[in-house]
Amino acid sequence: MRMRKKKWADGWLEEHSDYVFSDPQEYAGKWRDLLHADILHVEIGIGKGDYINHMSAMYPDEAWVGIEKDRSAIAVAARKAVEDENDDLHNKRLIVNQAEDMTNWFAENEIDVIHLNFSDPWPKRHYHKRRLSSDRFLNMYRSLLAADGCIRMKTDNKDLFEDSVLYFLQNDFILTEFSVDYRRKEHPEDAVTEYESRFLELGQPIYQLCAKVRRG
Repeated sequence: MRMRKKKWADGWLEEHSDYVFSDPQEYAGKWRDLLHADILHVEIGIGKGDYINHMSAMYPDEAWVGIEKDRSAIAVAARKAVEDENDDLHNKRLIVNQAEDMTNWFAENEIDVIHLNFSDPWPKRHYHKRRLSSDRFLNMYRSLLAADGCIRMKTDNKDLFEDSVLYFLQNDFILTEFSVDYRRKEHPEDAVTEYESRFLELGQPIYQLCAKVRRG
């Protein structure tokens, strides 16, 4: 569901352009240096930011970059972090733009982990190519992932998950994790997103996988 437009969002984002970038081509290949970390995570579609804000706090020695095209949503996410006195933003930056342009912002083999959390399922078949796990995106991710890099995906949508499993396998990825009821067990290493908490309250299963590029 698209967030209602926040009238304050555009002005706020302009004032905080040192934290929320619109087209950070200058940082391609330099994110680890910018964020003083050896491991780089990228979350695509951060929504209101609960996941990336919690994970960057849980793993302060790792770098986190969040991408979100909705300016109102990313403004909410960014303001949460900026106004949190316990969040010094040292290991995190956000990008407000379309994920299709990722190859302009990251160098080849630069990203260690790509996170896809509760992405839009685009249920109508003629829109499947817009899915963040579709063939065209997987081809892009493959060039950006480090040698031992991986894609971590969570969703509540069974159809999207089943289709995505096929997308990964057909595009030369190996599944290293696979669950059709991820939260049946505790996973303290992984933060719960705002969407995920709603689905858990409703008793809906969470589908999860981790995929790596088949090398050699």
